[in-house]
Amino acid sequence: MGTPLAVAAVQPSWAGADVLANAELHARAIVRAEARLVVFPELSLTGYDLGAPSLATDDSRLRPIVEACRAAGAVALVGAPARDADGREYIATLAVTGESVTVAYRKMWLHGAEFDRFTPGEKPTVLTLDGWRLGLAICYDAAVPQHAADTAALGIDAYVASTIYGPDSHSRRDSHMRERATTHATWVVLATAAGPSGTFAHTSGGSGIWTPNGDLATQAGPDAGQTVAFSLPALASRAMDLRAELMPPPVSRPT
Repeated sequence: MGTPLAVAAVQPSWAGADVLANAELHARAIVRAEARLVVFPELSLTGYDLGAPSLATDDSRLRPIVEACRAAGAVALVGAPARDADGREYIATLAVTGESVTVAYRKMWLHGAEFDRFTPGEKPTVLTLDGWRLGLAICYDAAVPQHAADTAALGIDAYVASTIYGPDSHSRRDSHMRERATTHATWVVLATAAGPSGTFAHTSGGSGIWTPNGDLATQAGPDAGQTVAFSLPALASRAMDLRAELMPPPVSRPT
């Protein structure tokens, strides 16, 4: 059996284009969350500004988040534009621990003006944490059933989405998350923006966690600065079940 996983979804207040100020807000939220996994919305460090400069994983402005993760024993998933060594840029999820920052996932399903600058990610990604296999998604990814199907095919225990929804998208937001949960019988964790974010004057809020049968376990309101937390219960990993199905039966040998 796996161990429980304490998860928090944060809809942080946005400090405008000041990345350091946003990082400090993230850091305070991580410490307050008291969770092993802390998830933030799409482009949370810059706001949804498609012109914001890319962040390198060694950017000193990320240091408050690293230090907060070290103090809290947490892993944080934060959103930022990222540039690869070949010059291509992506809308990315950065995984931050108490030791390092890495690009954990690159958004695959871009939307609208995002294509003018960014390159789609090439493949779905699973992040393993304490035995849990977490499939990652960014915004429009989670609205595309094929993305969840391709991610779930890798063997996941939870589908973790960092998004931004407009202020009138409550029903669509919740429907997407409920459908991903029930279709793939997996936990769904949503961190989505609240209040202003970049070029969005208003966003929906409503970060939450859905059970594998589609029930809502917990959900934030519409205001920025809120965090919801939930402990995903111990379970036999779906990835372990999948490996068991693929293993040949034991062969009896004469004694």
